[in-house]
Amino acid sequence: MSTKERSLPTHRISRFSKFASLATRVTGNVIAEGTKQIAQGNKPNVRDLLLTPKNIHRLTQQLAHLRGAAMKMGQMLSMDAGDILEPELAEILAKLRSDADPMPSKQLSQTLADALGAEWKSQFLAFNFKPIASASIGQVHQAYSDDGDNIAIKVQYPGVRKSIDSDVDNVGTLLKMVGLIPDSVDYKGLLEEAKWQLHDEANYVREAEFAHRYREALKDSPHFVVPKVYSQISSESVLAMEYLEGEPIETLVNEPEAVRDRAMTNLLDLLFKELFEFKMVQTDPNFANYLFMRETEQIGLLDFGATREYSERFSSGYRQAFRAALNQDETGLNSALEQIGFFSQGILPEQRSAILNLVNMACEPMLVDGAYDFKRSDLATRLRRAGSVLNMEQDYWHTPPADALFLHRKIGGLYLLAARIGAKVNIHRLVMPYLGT
Repeated sequence: MSTKERSLPTHRISRFSKFASLATRVTGNVIAEGTKQIAQGNKPNVRDLLLTPKNIHRLTQQLAHLRGAAMKMGQMLSMDAGDILEPELAEILAKLRSDADPMPSKQLSQTLADALGAEWKSQFLAFNFKPIASASIGQVHQAYSDDGDNIAIKVQYPGVRKSIDSDVDNVGTLLKMVGLIPDSVDYKGLLEEAKWQLHDEANYVREAEFAHRYREALKDSPHFVVPKVYSQISSESVLAMEYLEGEPIETLVNEPEAVRDRAMTNLLDLLFKELFEFKMVQTDPNFANYLFMRETEQIGLLDFGATREYSERFSSGYRQAFRAALNQDETGLNSALEQIGFFSQGILPEQRSAILNLVNMACEPMLVDGAYDFKRSDLATRLRRAGSVLNMEQDYWHTPPADALFLHRKIGGLYLLAARIGAKVNIHRLVMPYLGT
């Protein structure tokens, strides 16, 4: 994470002016570079002029400065567009994830005072002003409560909540303008989904409630740890939770095969519990949402901002869909997906076929009554590509229900993690108890 502090623009007008001035500078660079190339006898194309190292640097700096919307759009594009991303955009997104500027101490202190009162410091024995992590809409600090508890404090960037819609629109326009979103991508659909997710994630009261519910649901689980929420030092823009010690989930790759397989089995088992028992699913597949606690082999669950509640109709629809896929019952699968809400009256036959193919593909590991080797399979990549084609088609974004898109993103993310750490899982055995067969 960057150590360079820069005060965030907190009002929509000042935030928009940042985008406008960036566009002006990028255009100026294009004209200057184009003139230089022509003088040298070259015939440059506009895209090459737009994506000079200087312009990429400017884009990265500005997007990191405005944080929330840019990072969320980055997550959406990198999850949904997958391999079709322009390499320059992939480079920018990687830098955004690792190099967001922290809030200056003065702005951080004012944000905490606005959220917790002028005497906010009296509620802590110690507070580390240097952030230990950054997320799309906030940064995380370590502190000790008045009782001496070690806690993690997520502090929302000022102005983010009020500026979500305009910021997301501006980021989309900017990325489209400089040619970083392929023409085939229905980026307006991505913009709307980014807005929905950000509004949910910006509501820390909502997140605290889901954290409470998950902690209660998993209180007897030997496999997972859900941090306690400290409601008395939390608000709409500050979330205080128990600090968990652990390592990034990707470090499982260094563990023995049995440890990797157990951890991934537990995560996929949790997904089925969420969908069929809890009727609520934490749908963000970001690896940073999990923590591997080596000594106990438990997994810490860190973020509940993207949690969605699912209806009994939706849940039972997926139960029927999985059952039909296992039985290779195309008619039953079609009926189940209709119950979930996939097919509109105007859907084209090829679109219906593409959805059936996508769901069958997602169920592929369930057909194997044995350990499915995710590393040797290219399933995660195939799912991402098939989902991209489906999601990016013009005028087709809103046909699948948003709840299903979020669930499929979570499934794809877990498959990707399984491939990354080299895990083998018997998903057939995990899902069968929920299918009533």
